[in-house]
Amino acid sequence: MISNYLECVSKISKILSSEPNIEAIEKMVSILNFAQKYNGRIFFIGVGGSAANASHAANDFRKLCNIESYCVTDNIYELTARVNDDGWDTAFVGWLKNNHLCSSDVLFVLSVGGGDLERNVSVNIIEAINYVKGTGANVAGIIGNQRGYLAKPGIADCVIIIPTIDPELITVMTENFQSVLLHLLVSYLKKNKTVW
Repeated sequence: MISNYLECVSKISKILSSEPNIEAIEKMVSILNFAQKYNGRIFFIGVGGSAANASHAANDFRKLCNIESYCVTDNIYELTARVNDDGWDTAFVGWLKNNHLCSSDVLFVLSVGGGDLERNVSVNIIEAINYVKGTGANVAGIIGNQRGYLAKPGIADCVIIIPTIDPELITVMTENFQSVLLHLLVSYLKKNKTVW
């Protein structure tokens, strides 16, 4: 188990450092750089472990990159009120509507599956993507499923798909590499020095 896990990390790293993935990462840097340059905002969304990565990312992009950033799930009081009153599927959309998104903003999706309407999985993420696409803001994401909604042509402005080496480890590897890639993006766009 230990060697298989570490071997998966190594193989995924190698695949992500290949040309098509480097181009996708560069495109994501460009989208985020545009937000940084034109006072855009980044709205991170995710559920489960991806929500934890989203919260961490909002902190890093605010503090280190000087980009106004939010994690939709960080305000648990508003989120639970919206879930209670409007339902889980539209809770993210309700939150985003109050922020009057514009073309310099970015919805940044972190998800293992990327959403699936047929299986009724992560419908809240799909609803948020569809809403944001109508505002003119960019949609970007890091997911682990090439068949997920976010991976479909024309849905995202940029999506990086973490390759599946071992299907039993898809969730942990996707969430691992969300963190790795988010830290890569922060390092690239960083404006402020860290203490360490």
